[in-house]
Amino acid sequence: MSIAFAEFESLQLDVGPVQIHVRTAGSGPPLLLLHGYPESSLMWRDVASSLAEKFTVVATDLRGYGNSSTPPDDELHETYSKRAMAADQAKVMELLGHDKFMVAGHDRGGRVAHRLALDFPTRINRLAVLDIIPTLHMFENVDREMAQSYFHWFFLIQGNGVPEQLINADPQAWIASRFSGRLLGENPIDPDAITEYTNIFQDPAHVAATCADYRAAASIDLDHDRADRSAKHRITAPLLVMWGQSSYVGRNFDSVEVWKNFADQVTGIQAPSDHYIPEEAPSFTAEVLSEFFSAGFNK
Repeated sequence: MSIAFAEFESLQLDVGPVQIHVRTAGSGPPLLLLHGYPESSLMWRDVASSLAEKFTVVATDLRGYGNSSTPPDDELHETYSKRAMAADQAKVMELLGHDKFMVAGHDRGGRVAHRLALDFPTRINRLAVLDIIPTLHMFENVDREMAQSYFHWFFLIQGNGVPEQLINADPQAWIASRFSGRLLGENPIDPDAITEYTNIFQDPAHVAATCADYRAAASIDLDHDRADRSAKHRITAPLLVMWGQSSYVGRNFDSVEVWKNFADQVTGIQAPSDHYIPEEAPSFTAEVLSEFFSAGFNK
């Protein structure tokens, strides 16, 4: 693997209850990149440098992931709610001097981006979500294929430490299972990147934290989402939805139409990939994101 983020500055920022690992480079409009499960900011390695030619790129590790803090969960899972994780990212951008910014999130990072747009609407100029359908819609439309394709959603939320014990028994096998059969794009995911993701999951605290992320999604996050729906809170910033042509999302949803139930201005595009769009189709991802975010920035 080529040296990832060689030109990026690496920082540990104290955002209050946790420290968030940050990589940043470039100049121009600020753009926050958020990763998915079971990855870290490393997943943007083949996209970030290209985007840094036009934007001030900030790629972070979410709370509980990568080199960020892994605080113990609480009974209500507020610690790993998307509201808490979004607040982390808003504080990161504030500390870096970015009052208003744009955000792109893949997978779990897309769910944090969704919450950012709802909780900090005056700060988000534009956002892109990659290969996700809103959490509330997913849980309200569970069918056999969803349960089979996304079985980890239901596995990771189990109590009594069961998923933690099973993952800790063989982290390598678990991480390998997350990528096996879910790749399509222009290049395979670099084995060195998968090794780094595996190394992170050798730490039981990271395993526990990432399980807590999913437990929050199945509980307190749904409470927050239902409250927003009742109050008619919607994403007002322009939203780009991207999905992989062979991913579960791409095969089973009209992503643009679903997101129109949650956002006012939605456009969409299919990527030549499965689920891990930035890693499978980095050139495509960089080009599409660059065009979308360049069009929307008001100096």
